Amino acid sequence: MTEPMIIITRLAAPIARVRQALTDPAELRVWLAEHAEVDLPKRYEFWGRYTPEGDVAHQRLLHADDDVLRFAWLLDGVETTTEFALRPDGPDATVLRLSQTHFDFSDVINGTSIRGVLQTFWYLTTANLEAHLAGRPLLPKVDFTSTDLRAALVIAAPADKVWESLTDSEQASAWFGHPIGIEPWRGGRYAMGGFDAGYAAKVVDIEPGRKMSVDWGPSGVTSWELAESGGKTKLTFVQSGFDEQHPPYAAWAGSVAGLAELRRFHEVPDWQPIWLPEEAAATVEATG
Repeated sequence: MTEPMIIITRLAAPIARVRQALTDPAELRVWLAEHAEVDLPKRYEFWGRYTPEGDVAHQRLLHADDDVLRFAWLLDGVETTTEFALRPDGPDATVLRLSQTHFDFSDVINGTSIRGVLQTFWYLTTANLEAHLAGRPLLPKVDFTSTDLRAALVIAAPADKVWESLTDSEQASAWFGHPIGIEPWRGGRYAMGGFDAGYAAKVVDIEPGRKMSVDWGPSGVTSWELAESGGKTKLTFVQSGFDEQHPPYAAWAGSVAGLAELRRFHEVPDWQPIWLPEEAAATVEATG
């Protein structure tokens, strides 16, 4: 079995507040899932259309205390393990360490198992937890029963600034948290991992300052469109042109999670990303 996938998130809320958001079923129904039921230390379940294989609850609680919540989650016939671990980062912030077993990146590429969505599912979910705690509107969740992959959000910044951050390689790499090389013209490259990574998608349509479309091959075409009103910008993001028998849910969840940081990039003073590398999180723990 591969090593657990780890996502570490800094949340601007005290640990007691984060614990409440993780365990109150009414709050879970806001930021995590369509349905949720919790009865600690016996039950922790969530299901519905925003949950992979969410026809019924597939979780089994393994452990719960003030700082750690661990549950088994049956996905594609395999019992995986998910763990939330909390620690304070000063009096008004909390570091959440999420670990998930049985994630293999090859499942993202070949689409043979629903477990391929786990990494980006949890990135989008923790982004929505952060937004929920901060009182910002949530990003659209992935509807695993639909092939309509469409999202919209309002960013408190002018359209020209948002456009620049979407099409400038340095800014896009900063808010997305991963190198991106962008040539913002028709026929230009859009390279996750940077221009030296080997593979690049292709810009197939662009109207500078307003919209751009990028062709990713089998996973379809992503399109951004901006509309400004009152100094704010509505960004509409759509993925289309894919095999509807195999929707690219993993790629879609990752893209929408990135939009959460795009919004924070423009709206949060002295912006810093919410997701931390493990070594940075270790520093927080050592100095906290």
